[in-house]
Amino acid sequence: MPEATPEFKQQLQTAFDSIEEGQIFTFQRTFTEGDVALFCGVTGDYNPYHIDETFIQSSWFGRRIIPGLLTSSMITHIGGMIGFLASEMHFHYVAPVYIGDTITCTVTFAEKDEEKRLFRAVASSVNQDGVEVLQARFSGFPANVRLAR
Repeated sequence: MPEATPEFKQQLQTAFDSIEEGQIFTFQRTFTEGDVALFCGVTGDYNPYHIDETFIQSSWFGRRIIPGLLTSSMITHIGGMIGFLASEMHFHYVAPVYIGDTITCTVTFAEKDEEKRLFRAVASSVNQDGVEVLQARFSGFPANVRLAR
């Protein structure tokens, strides 16, 4: 891999310095039928739990659920807003998310490793009823804080 320019290295350092331990970012969205159709089409995830109304009615869910990675992608939205590049991500799906649910994702930068220039963060997503649906942890580094502070 080619060497980064000194200007780019300085940009990384500036981005790293601009985020503090304990800093919190939040994003909220309501998942639609269209979101599920687009996600399943792009990923090829045609799991009947997501797309087959007849199948799902006989399950314990009773109605179609959002793909877990679609819910998890809210973290990547926040990451994109601050120019964060993840090197590792772990997800725990706590409860189902249904079409029409409004999910609030909160990311907290929990640890700042100055030596490795790496952040460790945690995320929690809750639905409109305050029920936690996702727990996550991830690590990586900011490349350029650009859209959100």
